[in-house]
Amino acid sequence: MNVFVYDEMHLKQLFIISAMIKRHRIKQFIVLIAILSVPVCAYPQTDSTNGDVESFTLGQCIDYAIKHQPSFNQSLINVRVAKTNNAINLAGWLPQANISGNLIHYNQLPTTFLSDSLGDATIPRRTGVVNTFIPELTVSQTIFNPQLLYAAKSAPLYIKQARQIRDSTQIFLISSISKAFYNLLLTLEQVNVLKEDTARLDRNVTDTYNQYIGGIVDETDYDEAVISLNNSKGQLVQQIENIVPDYATLKQLMGYPPEKQFNVSFDTLQMMQEIGFDTTEQLAFEKRIEYQQLQTNKALQHEVTGYYGLAFLPTVSAFYNNYLQYEDNNASQLFNTSYPYSYFGLSFNIPIFTGFSRLENIHKSRLQEDILNWSEINLRSQIYTEYTTALANYKSNMYNWKMLRDNVTKAKNVYTIVELQYKQGIVAYLSMIVAESNLISAEIGYTNALFQLLSSKIDLEKAMGDITIQ
Repeated sequence: MNVFVYDEMHLKQLFIISAMIKRHRIKQFIVLIAILSVPVCAYPQTDSTNGDVESFTLGQCIDYAIKHQPSFNQSLINVRVAKTNNAINLAGWLPQANISGNLIHYNQLPTTFLSDSLGDATIPRRTGVVNTFIPELTVSQTIFNPQLLYAAKSAPLYIKQARQIRDSTQIFLISSISKAFYNLLLTLEQVNVLKEDTARLDRNVTDTYNQYIGGIVDETDYDEAVISLNNSKGQLVQQIENIVPDYATLKQLMGYPPEKQFNVSFDTLQMMQEIGFDTTEQLAFEKRIEYQQLQTNKALQHEVTGYYGLAFLPTVSAFYNNYLQYEDNNASQLFNTSYPYSYFGLSFNIPIFTGFSRLENIHKSRLQEDILNWSEINLRSQIYTEYTTALANYKSNMYNWKMLRDNVTKAKNVYTIVELQYKQGIVAYLSMIVAESNLISAEIGYTNALFQLLSSKIDLEKAMGDITIQ
């Protein structure tokens, strides 16, 4: 297992070296000695940690994101919000109780007209009591309501929708963190490769210089060696500069504090074992989370259509009202005596004519269902395109990786032979330059191909809907 280290001390050393290389374009042996002395990336895995700095594998990066990534935690909260909204919408099925009251003081009592004993005339009389207080207890129970029926039928679909959004966010995190992790490893591996190449080129500069002083080679050979070394230094500086933004990207996806540092580690053997993928597996659209979300949206829209279809049905409720009536002309004795009364019954409301709004709502909802049906056709086409593209990239990257793996072995053998031949004066330095260039290209190409293959596998698993939800 290899552990790639990134902490503040090593970064400072790397950027000091980077600045030195930028200032000194000609051979600087001190720079190369410093480069070789800095543990840039690779260390053997041990049980001890590097000080207080945490070390994360890819799986641990994903686990950390599940607990700390803001967008994923927001999706978890949205699931609870959906459950709470359902509880609110379904509360109408439970009994509803209210207490209200009116406290009244008459400055002038109301007037009523009474007939006299003969019935020939009406006589105005003030009636009533000056002070009145009537508290009221009202209890109602919904028996049938189309809107509450819709809320009950759509409640599990809203929870399912929120959970699918959560799963979609998690799939995005897994794929994005995996690719960012591999991209960081690629940068660190390229730094290692370029370190070795720079050290090798530095030895070539030294040997060529000694041969030039001894009159074995001319000045152009020495200049060519310096040019090759400077080119390698420039590539090394570029990759060193890329370490920080690559780590920043991974931190952002993980929800890791920017000011803190951590190491990344990976098992080379396990990585090689996980490269393979069964390319004969058939594409199943229903495994894609986007397809599942669309099916849920279609089910919800169908419930909306059903709700408008039942909107002509009456709303029926039972009710019970209880009153305690207090009356007295003297305010201090108002609550001495009560005159209670109560009643219960049924209430209903039948929508007879609503200006055709119910029919238009049904028509609108069915049109929206048609839109979702066309969206499904379009989504299936998009998924198939993503699948074929990801499969083609994976196959081509797998072939390229195998070819470049062989190229590295051959390039090393060629360089070793040419180096011996050059030292013996059999070949010109131009052959050394070509052999060295081929070796660098082969090593960098192999490293790129390896991590491109791993990233393309992530894309293929996502396109197939095979990314496992934790």
